[in-house]
Amino acid sequence: MSAAWRAMVAADLPGVLALADRLHPHHPESMAVFAERLALAPDGCRVLASGGALLGYAVAHPWTGLAPPPLDALLGALPARPGAWHIHDVALLPAARGAGHVAALLAAPLPRLTLVAVDGTGGYWARHGFADAPCSDAAALASYGEGARFMARAT
Repeated sequence: MSAAWRAMVAADLPGVLALADRLHPHHPESMAVFAERLALAPDGCRVLASGGALLGYAVAHPWTGLAPPPLDALLGALPARPGAWHIHDVALLPAARGAGHVAALLAAPLPRLTLVAVDGTGGYWARHGFADAPCSDAAALASYGEGARFMARAT
C-alpha cells in the first residue's frame, strides 16, 4: 500500500470523523472539534492517503505546553505565546501501521511537542522520544480517561 501524508482540507472532515469514531470509540469528539482545529492550525492537520482512500489522520496545533485541552472541547483561539505544538490526535487504520508513517510525521522540526497517551500507548510514544511531563490541568487530563498520560518531547 503506497500512502503519503498530505494537508487536510475541509472535504476530508467527514472521513476524518469516520476514522476517529472507528479507531477511538472510547474517546469521541465532534465534527466541530476537528473543523476548528483545521481552521485554527491548518499546518498541523494532515491525512494519510492512498489514492482517494483515507488511511489515517493527524491533528496538531500550538498550545500552552503545560496541559492538554480537554477532550472534545473547542479551543476558541490559540494561545498568543504557545509553549509547544500539541498533538491532538494521530490515528491510523491497522493496515497502515508499522510502515513508519508516524515517524515521518514526527520528523518535522518543531521546538517542543506534547500529547496525551491513552489506552496504554505511553510505551509507543516513549519509543518516539516522549516522556511523562507535569500537567497543570488534572481535569483536562482526566477527560481522556483512566490511565491517560501527558507526555512531551523536545526536538
